[in-house]
Amino acid sequence: MELVPEGKNFRLVQEEELPEILEFVEKYLPDSLKFHQTLKTYLNDRVWDFYFYVNKAWPEEPVAVHFPGMTLSPNGRTYESFSVFCPSDELDNLRQLQEEDVLVDWSQPIYLNFTHHKILERLEDYYEAIGTLEKVCGDVYVCSDPPVDMQLDELCPEEAELMQLKPQHAKAIHDLYPANHMECVEIFEKLINALPAYGIFSNGELAAWMVQSYYGAMFSMQTRPEFRRKGYGIHLAKFLTNVVMSRGYIPFVVIRPENDASQSLYAKLGFERHYQMVRAIFRPHGHKADGD
Repeated sequence: MELVPEGKNFRLVQEEELPEILEFVEKYLPDSLKFHQTLKTYLNDRVWDFYFYVNKAWPEEPVAVHFPGMTLSPNGRTYESFSVFCPSDELDNLRQLQEEDVLVDWSQPIYLNFTHHKILERLEDYYEAIGTLEKVCGDVYVCSDPPVDMQLDELCPEEAELMQLKPQHAKAIHDLYPANHMECVEIFEKLINALPAYGIFSNGELAAWMVQSYYGAMFSMQTRPEFRRKGYGIHLAKFLTNVVMSRGYIPFVVIRPENDASQSLYAKLGFERHYQMVRAIFRPHGHKADGD
């Protein structure tokens, strides 16, 4: 893979610049949360090779992107997917991205990972003449003030045990991950090796699990159907919330708007909705969907 050092409007951030970029983006929390913690996790753990770019007028006109935006795309190209940060009150600067024709090929399908909805809306206005968007929405719930009494309930040791996951569990977790067409099995193996990743095992069988993501969020919490209604989900959520905070991260989750059960669960743990993010496929007119 040939790394592109600069595009029309953006340049590759050098290693020694990354801490300063992180400090700058931190000023825009919580709106910048996903981009900020992707960069923070990259600096701390290097679970994936991301490449961060800022526009050439940075920081006077702050727009930052990273490629790839996700770990799996149809053709596996680095510049086929991206994620973007821009302050919500400076969205006019997104013209730098709209005019970018080296790093971003707007004439081909391109994949935007979860990004602040205001950014997506501005890009959608621009893209209307080029093609259509396929969108998935998720609400960002942030735990900035956890309940003081958030204690773990005891699991019955004869039935269930909380343990760190191992790489051999990655495939089973990936198979049931709702967005497994956008994240590869390898990233789950790397997350399990490098970041908090726990499962509840019932009589030796993996019953429920949760992992801290490369973008800092607590994600992929699932309970197998036969083990539901045993309190495993809230047990994992409480545990991971404490672990993530102890590592210096802001606990947050992305929840689909129709997922009332998850919204209720995290509300009990002090998570509050802040804004919506959108994942999108930009598909130019005349390009068929994958598999068509």
